[in-house]
Amino acid sequence: MSNYDRFYIDGKWCVPVGQQVRDVINPATEEVCAQIRMGSGEDADRAVLAARRAFPSWAESTRAQRMALFERIIDVYQRRLPELGRAVCDEMGAPLQMATQMHAAIGLGHWKANLEILRDYAFEREQGKSVVRREPVGVCVLITPWNWPLNQMVCKIAPALAAGCTVVLKPSELSPLSAVLLAEILDEAGVPPGVFNLVQGDGPNIGAKLAAHPEVDMVSFTGSKRGGVAVATAAAETVKRVAQELGGKSANIILTEKSFSQAVRAGTTACLINSGQTCKAPTRMLVPAARHAEAVELAREVAEAYRVGDPLDAATQMGPLANRMQYDKVRQMIAMGIEEGAQLVCGGTERPSGMEKGFFIRPTVFAGVNNAMRIAREEIFGPVLCILPFASEDDAVAMANDTPYGLSGAVWADTMEEAARVARRLRTGSVHLNGAPSDLMAPFGGYKQSGNGREWGVAGFEEFLESKALIGLESVS
Repeated sequence: MSNYDRFYIDGKWCVPVGQQVRDVINPATEEVCAQIRMGSGEDADRAVLAARRAFPSWAESTRAQRMALFERIIDVYQRRLPELGRAVCDEMGAPLQMATQMHAAIGLGHWKANLEILRDYAFEREQGKSVVRREPVGVCVLITPWNWPLNQMVCKIAPALAAGCTVVLKPSELSPLSAVLLAEILDEAGVPPGVFNLVQGDGPNIGAKLAAHPEVDMVSFTGSKRGGVAVATAAAETVKRVAQELGGKSANIILTEKSFSQAVRAGTTACLINSGQTCKAPTRMLVPAARHAEAVELAREVAEAYRVGDPLDAATQMGPLANRMQYDKVRQMIAMGIEEGAQLVCGGTERPSGMEKGFFIRPTVFAGVNNAMRIAREEIFGPVLCILPFASEDDAVAMANDTPYGLSGAVWADTMEEAARVARRLRTGSVHLNGAPSDLMAPFGGYKQSGNGREWGVAGFEEFLESKALIGLESVS
């Protein structure tokens, strides 16, 4: 029996107080694939108070008890990996193979990474003539988006539980199915009642209520700048901790001469993964002016060869955009780029040939872009690459930093030392050097309007801890 019409509160699947029913739309077919109930303020209260009641005992649980829970979660999660992949495929359109091997698998990676952090982390350390003790921050509300649902849920839930916090999860109402399966996994693994709670709903109603709740100690939010500001404003009255991972407009500086073709091809592909719906996607490709035409042709080849189609087809590389709202926004931004005078190399606002339904869009490349254009400054969140020519390394660094965002970036150079030298000049939370893949143990988060705080690895774990100084105690017992 599906739990899609239930909330998970205080260790039980319960009927929500809220009566509104919302359709979950499969973006490949534009048909209803499930229905969920939307929560009320009373549902939010029930979840928060359950987490508050559970906090004292979970905060005092031993390292061994938490590790044992994580080991059980990992076992159940691994067994249900195919179900998780299918849920992501249905709710937001990721190709099934990718939904399983990337979306679901990265969630598993975060459970394993936080288990290893918990195994070795020193919760008390000597500092000066004191001992500094790290303790769980308390009841945490986790508000997550629709684009990488399992990654963004687990990279918050896992460190929060490992730190000894209790949580209330509010996933995006646009991709809620994987959250229900995740709650089933935690329930089967034996998470104590109230330690993990799930409520469904939208941001203006449930999200705002949870963020403002006086019994909540911390809110961790991933989403748009607009949503992040709303959460921070709601949380301000009770002076709770707020961590935000917001938008990005990452620059990919290509300086390499030896691996120029590889760098352009890899950078183009990185913009198309997950239909471009990745906050750290390197959507601004900065290339030497003398090689701009060469880069444009290489990017065109990659984009035009990228297979867009049915997410259930094993040959598909890119599915639809995740929802109607995003589909409309991306098409509007592509039209804006054309109006601004950027050269449309390939793609555009129309569906791929032969597709009459679904939120599908063609991989799109713009050339001759400059940093004053909206398509170079605003997060499009679709499979759209902007190629910008630069005159010198200093020019490239200035262009890369000329953005309100600072989430991620990339540098390709002939040596790792050269790439690192340039990366150190970028005002951004992470930089991929010469095509290096993501590292789950490295901190992830942004400068400027890309947010504050960090996720992933030890830095993400410590976001959920407070510091207490035991002054005069000079050694750890």
